[in-house]
Amino acid sequence: MDNMDDPSQGADICRVCRSEGMPERPLFHPCICTGSIKYIHQECLVQWMRYSRKEYCELCSYRFSFTPIYAPDMPRRLPIKDVAAGITSSVLTGIKYWLHFTLVGLAWLCVVPFTACRIYRSLFNGSFDAVMSLPLDMWSSKNISGDIFHGCFVVTCTLFAFIGLIWLREQILHGGGPDWLERDEPNNQQQLNVLLPPIPEENPVEEIEGELRQENGNQVDEGHWNPIDWGDRAAEDLTWERLLGLDGSLVFLEHVFWVVSMNALFILVFAFCPYQMGNLAITSMALQDKVAASHFEGLVTTLCGYCLIGMCLLIMHTFATIIGFRRSKRIIGLSYIVVKVSLLSVVEIGVLPLVCGWWLDICSLSMFDTSFKDRLASFRLAPGTSMFIHWLVGMVYVYYFASFVLLLREVVRPGVLWFLRNLNDPDFSPIQELIQQGMLQHGRRLIASAMIFGTAVFLVVWLPIRILKFIWPTFLPYNVTLHSDSVNELSMELLLLQVVLPALLEQTHTRNWLKIGIRFWCLVVSRLLGIKSYLLGDGEELPPVVAPIHPPAADLGAAHEGLLRRGGPVGFRPYTRPTNFAIRLIALLVLVALSVVVISLSIITIPVWLGRLAMSFWPALLPSTPEPSQLPNIHELYTAACGTYICWLSVRAVCFIAGWLPEGRTVVIDRLKFWLKISSKAMVAFIVLLGIIPFLFGLLLELVMVVPFRVPLHQTPVLWAWQDWALGVLYMKIACAITLMGPDWSLRRAIERTYRDGFMRLDLKLMMQDLAVPVIAVLSLFLAVPYVIAYSVIPLIIKNHGTRLLIARRIYPTLMLTMAIVKGMMMQVRQFKRLYEHIKNDKYLVGRRLVNYNHTTAVSGQN
Repeated sequence: MDNMDDPSQGADICRVCRSEGMPERPLFHPCICTGSIKYIHQECLVQWMRYSRKEYCELCSYRFSFTPIYAPDMPRRLPIKDVAAGITSSVLTGIKYWLHFTLVGLAWLCVVPFTACRIYRSLFNGSFDAVMSLPLDMWSSKNISGDIFHGCFVVTCTLFAFIGLIWLREQILHGGGPDWLERDEPNNQQQLNVLLPPIPEENPVEEIEGELRQENGNQVDEGHWNPIDWGDRAAEDLTWERLLGLDGSLVFLEHVFWVVSMNALFILVFAFCPYQMGNLAITSMALQDKVAASHFEGLVTTLCGYCLIGMCLLIMHTFATIIGFRRSKRIIGLSYIVVKVSLLSVVEIGVLPLVCGWWLDICSLSMFDTSFKDRLASFRLAPGTSMFIHWLVGMVYVYYFASFVLLLREVVRPGVLWFLRNLNDPDFSPIQELIQQGMLQHGRRLIASAMIFGTAVFLVVWLPIRILKFIWPTFLPYNVTLHSDSVNELSMELLLLQVVLPALLEQTHTRNWLKIGIRFWCLVVSRLLGIKSYLLGDGEELPPVVAPIHPPAADLGAAHEGLLRRGGPVGFRPYTRPTNFAIRLIALLVLVALSVVVISLSIITIPVWLGRLAMSFWPALLPSTPEPSQLPNIHELYTAACGTYICWLSVRAVCFIAGWLPEGRTVVIDRLKFWLKISSKAMVAFIVLLGIIPFLFGLLLELVMVVPFRVPLHQTPVLWAWQDWALGVLYMKIACAITLMGPDWSLRRAIERTYRDGFMRLDLKLMMQDLAVPVIAVLSLFLAVPYVIAYSVIPLIIKNHGTRLLIARRIYPTLMLTMAIVKGMMMQVRQFKRLYEHIKNDKYLVGRRLVNYNHTTAVSGQN
């Protein structure tokens, strides 16, 4: 600190207040700092610690320490009465908090979903008596657990509906409604605020006017009245802890009541009314049998009800427009937008991926040697599971299709894919399209999307399978039945999860390779057909743009827009139109289809063939009496993953070699030496960390948890080393995750350093010293000591064979349990010491005194 303001240059002063020490306010030197910042008052330090929320010096990082000061009448040992009173108080406080949090958990996790399920069931029971008997059904103890489970789903649906309404309200407020809703409406914002009240902003003038209105009789103008202004004011001090009841108060019971009421209201408005209207429409058209055949009668009926509500709202809006009821027209129009957006969201998020999933399944039936009749049988057996799986497959397909289109836009000329929406466009807003565009436009777009997705599935799946069955009839079908040997199956699953999938899911290299392949294909095809200007543009890369030192607002906005678009080409770029352009485009589409079929055929064939060939060298997977031409009868998931991993490694090796060759022989040799060194260290670390340690860990857990409880005494346990290693890998990952979430200690720091360094910067000596050797030593002791006791010490004492066998089987869990009990008792002793200190401090502590740091050399020099 600066010494210009020192009252006296020779005296010691406080580093905070710059004052000297006095008898009532002495100076302390609590840290390693020296010089003019060495001393400080205790009051100044406490105030600084309270402000900075730090318990150590921000300069030398030394932790400050305080010594307690007790009253003179404090006894040497606390009386038993004080200790018992303190323990009783702590126990009662713990019981109080336990009861409160138990009540909170029961209210939110049991009462709310339970009441939601009972209300839902009473409304959809179809009889008036069920609704009238709802208060009695609430107290029924029949199937409580099932009702709570189903009620959680109901509450989740109502919560998503509420969030969706709030989100839609914000979109309409900021983006505006469609043209037919905004036309000839002078007070649109005011009417929207009445229907969907906005969050009030702080405005001093409005606050003063509100106070004046309250002083003048609370005479509020109806046009400026905010119907939820009281709710926003009441929620200013509301926190999540107070809302859920985690602050210790019982105010949350009121919130539980309101949530239950809102659930009932949402069930009535958004589920019961549409269902009844849909049921009325289906009954009037005599379609009950067809709806029942779908196995989702309630969902189909509700969707039909929403469609009927939408048509009714549209008709009512037309009549309100003709009559001239502006307010009614506005409210009906907003309600129609809510229904339209909800239905279109269900179609785009639910129906379209479901159709894609079923189409994928139908086109790939011959790949798995099944039929459509089998799929219908499985659907009738478990309709919900079947629909969810097909929807999930369809969503994955749509996601990867969209990702491929985004990658394709980075290669081809802007404007080639004009018929596909650009998801990277910052002006693209799906919810705004749902709000602004009409149903006819959405219908055309959905039909076009379905045709594009269906054609892609036909070219990628169905046609390659037909060609493969014609060329190589014995290659298909894929084997998707599980192997009978659970040990090898589990080992392969862990190998797949731990080694293969992490490499394949690393998408950086794969994306770059795919982009290079697409660019190469586009160059070849464009030169072949003479459409390079159309397909790639006149230049393969965008021309550089030099920004001015002080760019105007338009250029700055364009730069930000370019960042949002990830630097890819956007918009439209003109091109040179060659002769016979239509014929060239038809040839382009034919080449695209042929290329897609050939690439898909290669993807279906090559990885599985390589995987089958690699798995044939795994003796444990071969049948007992294999035929000369018979391949291992294992799940094709493993063969496909193994073959894909082989292809991935091959491409990586080729890319490395291709990148090294232009740099010369010396550089290649140096790179090979470097990677040989890295590979050697990685191999040693792999053997130790993923070989020895998992094996010891799995063997110990089997001796502690599996053998004593599953193998009878008259049988000899058989230990499978492969299975112990496979389970040890899983247990080790769980143990590492728990360690990383635990307190800071040497093992956690060693694991974090190993994760952070990786194989490229791995310090093998430090890893062995801090991580591998201590863990192996501890596991080896846990394995060896009980074995020596059971088979070397016990036979010298006990001669009965049955007793010795019992001790040998039970010694591992017994010692582990004993160690756990001892560790628990030590923890309880430490907790009791803390409680003892807490009781003593509450009764006899009068203050704390700052402890000086022992500057040995400085203090001796001063003395």
